[in-house]
Amino acid sequence: MLKLAGARMLDERDQASVALALDADPVAMCMVASRFEMAGLDPWRLGGEVWGVGSRAEGLCFSGANLVPLRGDRSALSSFAERAVRLGRGCSSVVGRAELVLPLWEELSPAWSPARAVRDDQPLMAMAGRPGVEPDPSVRPVRMDEMDRYLPAAIAMFSEEVGVDPRLGDGGAGYRARVAELVAAGRAFARFEDREVVFKAEIGALSSRVGQIQGVWVRPDRRGHGLGTAGTAAVVDRLVGMGRVASLYVNGFNEPARMAYKRVGFSQIGSFATVLF
Repeated sequence: MLKLAGARMLDERDQASVALALDADPVAMCMVASRFEMAGLDPWRLGGEVWGVGSRAEGLCFSGANLVPLRGDRSALSSFAERAVRLGRGCSSVVGRAELVLPLWEELSPAWSPARAVRDDQPLMAMAGRPGVEPDPSVRPVRMDEMDRYLPAAIAMFSEEVGVDPRLGDGGAGYRARVAELVAAGRAFARFEDREVVFKAEIGALSSRVGQIQGVWVRPDRRGHGLGTAGTAAVVDRLVGMGRVASLYVNGFNEPARMAYKRVGFSQIGSFATVLF
């Protein structure tokens, strides 16, 4: 096979080919598509760069807070790895389809610092219809005046899921700002009992076709009572009502969550992998 030229940063001249590529895999590419639809390829507005290989974006990768390989053969992934190593690691994770992330990480790992965790089996799930269980009517969008009650639950979820306290480094200012952005956009949902959050979830990315659910959490003392299933169904119901496909990805070892999502109506359509630093 003829080796493709090295990866380059794409610009407005490449918008049409990038749009076609993102549209070809809307669920897996939702994280980047949601940004691209709002900001195009301007790095400042996009929050990162889109790298391409080939004249028609045969290879595609987003580089920002996360490194997200989107498409490409092994040669394209090698080009992305070369560029990433040359620029130095600025991301907190490498995430995307497992068949892209894992070979990319093979090439990055000798040069980058050791990963804190490699989650190589994360079922990517999606559904386009109404949920198969009754949505929890008490799950609703969080109001801005509820931020101080919602934030501790968001911190607890992040710490449990990622294994790091999101307040480290800046005292939590950056994480609070990201959560506040979701709350202000009406994309943070919760069930409150006695003014405390017992269930939460967010629509972390929202493109014109797909909404990606993230941060699903149930307070530990309320687990095992169906709150996660019914609460997730409420968020799915909201997305389907907006004309979007609902999606999420889950750790393969989290059997209770996988079973809950299947009861809601999700089906696995692929596999993600995440390398955490």
